[in-house]
Formats: sequence, C-alpha cells, structure tokens
Amino acid sequence: MKRKVVILRINELRVHELIQRKKVEELKEDILREGRIKRPILVDENTLVVIDGHHRLQALKELGCKFIPALLVDYRSSDICVEPWRDCDIISKEDVIKAGLTGRPFPPKTSKHFIVCEGCKRHVEHLEGEFPVHLSMLGSSTKHPRISSKLT
Repeated sequence: MKRKVVILRINELRVHELIQRKKVEELKEDILREGRIKRPILVDENTLVVIDGHHRLQALKELGCKFIPALLVDYRSSDICVEPWRDCDIISKEDVIKAGLTGRPFPPKTSKHFIVCEGCKRHVEHLEGEFPVHLSMLGSSTKHPRISSKLT
C-alpha cells in the first residue's frame, strides 16, 4: 500500500468520531513537553475524513496549530478494514465516511481500524509509524508548503 505523509490545514479535515476530553488533555501535555507531535493522523485522501487520530487533531487545534501531519490513504482499499469497539455494534466504511461528511460524528471509540497485510491484521497505528513534526512547523502561518514524503 502506497502511503504519503503531508501537512494539511486542520480546518479542512472532517471528523467521524467525538473525543474523550481527558485523552486530549493528556496529549496536549505530551506535545507541549516534547515540543512536537510524534505520529501523523490517518486521513482518507478522497474525502479528508479523519480515520484515526481524532484526539491528536483536537489537541493540536486547542494548542492553536493550523496544520497537522497526516498520512493519506485510499480508505476504499481492501487493505483497510473497520470494526466496532463494542461487540453489539455494527459499523462500515460507508458509515464512517457518512458521519464525517454530514458533520454528525459518532460517540468516542465507536470504530477501530486495521490494516491487513500478508494475511495479518494490525491496528492502523502500525501504518502511521513515527513521523515527528516540531510544533513550530504547525503554527498559525497562513502560507505553509505542503510537505510530502512518500513512504512505502
């Protein structure tokens, strides 16, 4: 699966899940202490719906950042799958995109996403990997180059 990390404007992104306040506060503290964000969020390249990383997105928003590192993927790919956190729920990729595009997000921790490779299913955080970006790169400047780095 081809992947590419870019820097996107936070206000262009669409969320499909709400956040847990405590988790956002913890992330803000970590980001401020380290002066950087360690991992990009995962975003569908076709719709700009956030697939994974809602808490990182909210933390950076609250820290006044205008940009965020994002790993763009084709969410339609059969290599990416979604499952509900709770056994009694059902969720599909179409549900995720619809929630993001309509502005009616699900409650926190409704969906969990996996990448399937070589017959093995792993959480998408393994796809995201580390791509540390210093906070100074994510500030309030209205002119910011789209930084991209193709990963394979």
